[in-house]
Amino acid sequence: MTETPDSPAAPHGHQHNHQHGHHHDHDHAKTLQPDLPEPTEEWEFLEIALRELLIEKGLLSARAIQDKIEEWDHRTPHNGAEVVARAWVDPAYKDRLLSDGNTAVAELGYPFEGLKLVVAENTPELHHMVVCTLCSCYPRQLLGIPPLWYKSRAYRARTVREPRAVLAEFGTLLPEDTEVRVLDSTADCRYLVVPMRPQGTEGMSEAELAGLVTRDSMIGTAQALTPEGGRAAGGI
Repeated sequence: MTETPDSPAAPHGHQHNHQHGHHHDHDHAKTLQPDLPEPTEEWEFLEIALRELLIEKGLLSARAIQDKIEEWDHRTPHNGAEVVARAWVDPAYKDRLLSDGNTAVAELGYPFEGLKLVVAENTPELHHMVVCTLCSCYPRQLLGIPPLWYKSRAYRARTVREPRAVLAEFGTLLPEDTEVRVLDSTADCRYLVVPMRPQGTEGMSEAELAGLVTRDSMIGTAQALTPEGGRAAGGI
C-alpha cells in the first residue's frame, strides 16, 4: 500500500520539520535503534503514529518505550523451558501447573498477570499445538517474542484446517492414533504446551532437561530434543 500524507496510516499527515513552538524528546526508537528497517505494513505506520503522539503529549518518553522493549527482549523461551523441566521432575508441581498455570509459573519467578495461562500436557495419546487465528496472541512472558511463522496468515489459517499437515512440515510426524488438538489463543487466554519428556533422560539434572525444551516444543509444533540433540519420538 502506498502511503500519502493524507492516508490514515501515515505517521502524522504533515512534514516532520520539528519547527514546533516547544521542545520535546524526539529520540524515538528509530534514533535509539538506527538499524530498524523502514516500516512497510499499515500496522507499523499506525504504531509509529501512536508512539510519537504519546511522546509528543508527554505521556511516555522514548527512553521508557525503549526500556520496555529491552525488558521484553530479555524474556526468552528459556523461561518456559525452566517451567517445563520442573514439571518433568516434580509431579506435584506438574499437577499445580496443569490446574492453575498462573499460580504455578509465578512460583518460579515468572508472574503471568492480566491474562489466563492454560497449560496442556502432550502424551502419546494426545498432542496439543497452539495457534492464534485472529492475530498473534502468545505467552511472551514465558517464550519471548513470537516467531514470524507463528504470526503468518498461512500458519493461522492452516493449523485449524490441517494440523497434521502443518506438523509434518515442521518435521513432526505423529502416529495415526494420536489425537491432535489445536488450542486457539485469545485476547484473554494464553497456552503453554508441556512436551513429552524424552526417553533416556532419567539421570539428567533439571538444568540439563531445560536445555532439551525448545520454543517450538512449547508451541506444540515440535517434540523436545533428545539428549543426542535430535527430536524425541516418545516420552517417559
